[in-house]
Amino acid sequence: MVSKYNYLERELIRLKRQNFYRTIKAVNVKGSTAIVNGKEAIHFSSNDYLGLSQNKHILRKVVEQLRQISQCSSRLIAGNDPKFIELEEHLSKHRGTESSLVFPTGYMANLGAITTLADKNTTIFSDELNHASIIDACRLSSANIRVFGHNDSECLQRLMQYCVGKKIVITEGIFSINGDISKLQQICDVAKSNNAIIVLDDAHGDFILGSGHSFSGTSSYLGVNNMIDIHISSLSKALGCFGGYVAASRTVREILINKSRQFIYTSALPEHLCISALLSIPLAKKGNLQKRLFDNIKMLSHGLKKLGFLIGDSTSQIIPIMVGDEKVAIELSDGLLKNRVFAQPIRYPTVKKGSACLRISLTSLHKKDQLVYALDVFEKVGKRYNMI
Repeated sequence: MVSKYNYLERELIRLKRQNFYRTIKAVNVKGSTAIVNGKEAIHFSSNDYLGLSQNKHILRKVVEQLRQISQCSSRLIAGNDPKFIELEEHLSKHRGTESSLVFPTGYMANLGAITTLADKNTTIFSDELNHASIIDACRLSSANIRVFGHNDSECLQRLMQYCVGKKIVITEGIFSINGDISKLQQICDVAKSNNAIIVLDDAHGDFILGSGHSFSGTSSYLGVNNMIDIHISSLSKALGCFGGYVAASRTVREILINKSRQFIYTSALPEHLCISALLSIPLAKKGNLQKRLFDNIKMLSHGLKKLGFLIGDSTSQIIPIMVGDEKVAIELSDGLLKNRVFAQPIRYPTVKKGSACLRISLTSLHKKDQLVYALDVFEKVGKRYNMI
């Protein structure tokens, strides 16, 4: 008898043959290192950029205030703990908006905002390197989708000039794979001249970049905060917590509460995670962790370039090592892990076919001697696979 899962088995064989097959590694994080499949390695695959997920003060306070595992309800039914109100007030002030709304994840925040704002009478203009959550949200919205070249405001203008009806422009602050910063001023200028709503996903720039000591994100850092209509971000990156949020006008918040299926039909973020985020915010605002992080960025970026690796236009904590061939990317990652350096290969569909890379995520927890050791390993393994 033919297995009813035969078509799935064939698909897995195809994925393996094309080097797109994925497995889940066992990862036990310990500061800036991790035990990966039983082997200790320097951890370059975490988005805990400021190390706050492991902060002892935060952990102690959260445990002290832990009353229940979860509210076990959606926010509209019985899950709207008062800590949500406090957290949302802090996030609104942080982003300079009238209000904000917390979602269970950053992925759901993107889906919730975009599918609520857009419909079949809307045209969405999306950067070609936008995150999968944005791509999925655009598709689910039933809007007409136009993709503009990465950070290319001239391409955006060409696409927008003959468009009529409702328009939304969506881009990221720091791009999640390439680690480069959005050309927000130019993008915003084009969007505003075409009367479009501007949505910014700033998951990787939030609490990392900002003007002065605000660390309120990429738009603040680039001086265009007042041009952004809707800010979307994550609590699981620089804050080391969990969840996502949308910061915008009161009108946008109200329409999300009333129409976002991703907000209405899911359980609320547990109260203790709201407490964790509230405790993380003042620590993230001090600036000492960002200084440590950017010292690490400068050291590793310079070292990789000097060795001859291609890292694109990254100036952030996300550093891609451009590889191209998927099989080589996997082998390079495996070779690094054998030498106690953990950096994951990124392949299609996250990036285009033939554009595989290793994605390095730096944190403020990494020590200088770890970076020196890592650069030695990158040189050794890079030469073995003719990368440098």
